[in-house]
Amino acid sequence: MFSSSYINNVNKYDQSPPGVEMMEETEEQKRNYEAESFRLHMVTWNVASADPPDDVTLLLHLNSPKSPDLYVIGLQEVYSRPLRFVLDSVFDDLWSKMLMDTLAPRKYVKVSSIRMQGLLLLIFSKLKHVPFIRDIQATYTRTGIFGYWGNKGGVSVRLSFYGHMLCFLNCHLAAHMNYASERVDEFEYIMDAQTFDLQKAPRIVDHRLVFWFGDLNFRIEDHGMHFVRSCISDQTYDLLWSKDQLTMMKKKKERILQEFDEGPLDFPPTYKFDRNSDIYDSSGKKRKPAWTDRILWRLRHKAPPPDEQSENTVDQEARKVEEEDGDEDEDEEYPLRIRQDLYTSNMEYSISDHKPVIGVFTLELRKMFDAPLVRLQPEGDWSADIDAMVLYSPLQPFTSSAWDWIGLYKVGFTSVSDYLTYTWVKDDEVAFDEEIVQVYVSKKEIPVRGGECVLCYYSDTLQCIVGISDAFKVQDSKVASEEGLLPEKIDALDKTVSREDLWN
Repeated sequence: MFSSSYINNVNKYDQSPPGVEMMEETEEQKRNYEAESFRLHMVTWNVASADPPDDVTLLLHLNSPKSPDLYVIGLQEVYSRPLRFVLDSVFDDLWSKMLMDTLAPRKYVKVSSIRMQGLLLLIFSKLKHVPFIRDIQATYTRTGIFGYWGNKGGVSVRLSFYGHMLCFLNCHLAAHMNYASERVDEFEYIMDAQTFDLQKAPRIVDHRLVFWFGDLNFRIEDHGMHFVRSCISDQTYDLLWSKDQLTMMKKKKERILQEFDEGPLDFPPTYKFDRNSDIYDSSGKKRKPAWTDRILWRLRHKAPPPDEQSENTVDQEARKVEEEDGDEDEDEEYPLRIRQDLYTSNMEYSISDHKPVIGVFTLELRKMFDAPLVRLQPEGDWSADIDAMVLYSPLQPFTSSAWDWIGLYKVGFTSVSDYLTYTWVKDDEVAFDEEIVQVYVSKKEIPVRGGECVLCYYSDTLQCIVGISDAFKVQDSKVASEEGLLPEKIDALDKTVSREDLWN
């Protein structure tokens, strides 16, 4: 019933007997898993309601010889007037569309996004990593007017990347010089308020690695305008660091802030500029420049130095360590390290009164797994002239659902929702044995125009794609062509990425 080539492909991933045993590893296998490096490119930008620029090559470092494995892009003040916001809730907003259209041809897929009024967070991954990004959840917290308005607050996405729990928190905090303490209060409130439906990491602080970024709105105190601008002109930014409010609040032993690291602010303050220029505020208000836009990170289990801990804090830490022994064991067995390779602003973009801030990181980690949850492939030739079959095989036990589905995507698809057609796994199963399942796809659901495609298995429980097939050719419909329904030499599924380059 099932082709020998498919069974051979499955066996490449799993040489163990069927069942739970295939999740078990010998100690020798564990030792053979070496740490690997992954590149993370982060952007935070208050875009001040502006539409996207025509070219984001410099913003995303598209010409860099080292392409990122993940892009994380946090925007603030995305245009959100009522009519536009309603349209954006039905269709992709202009920023999301521009970023997807830019990155999809480069083999990146949007794996998650969340928007709360002007706050927008998007996460893109190289296609080859997509089946290993799981347990994706997103949430938001309002801190605007009386806590009901979403012009200020935080949006976050959490996920596991090869088993390591990461959380990304994009914030827009209270403005104005005199509200430094309120900004810290808002941050603490967001950290406490945001929860996830996961037993292992129900709160942001439970994650292995947390990134906190956005328009945090911290200002430069005390120094006068002339001194600040002189330091900027002379590039002696370090003379301003001691009066940066975020730095000052960390020194005041705000413990939650002390747990976060940040690279040196060796770039010009990113606020406030005259639009369409690189000139700091020349209006009557003449706002003092400041590093309002920041990227920080927190690696779990980092504690303040012993001499800075009160007796009560030590007791709390002892209890916490006792509760998290299992986490520490896992941290030792599957280490995760982070290195910041770049932290800078980009002065070339002038559509906003803020400049974008870019952070590039290397994550060095040991994968907790190296095979997708599902292996799948098309059976036989595919076209709109004949019914088709998908073969899939679970490579590891996971909780399947009646809402799981398999989607047909063109090569170079932009996001999970960018499918050509889909079929419900449980509803359309036609045959199965202990290892392989066969799923029916009606010819009526297959596009009449052919092209390079992939199949993706979407898990409703994990809220992510858990298996992707190799690229394959969907043939043009001969019937449609004979009836004159296909314009000659037109391929509806644009070959954005060639089959050979799909996984590179």
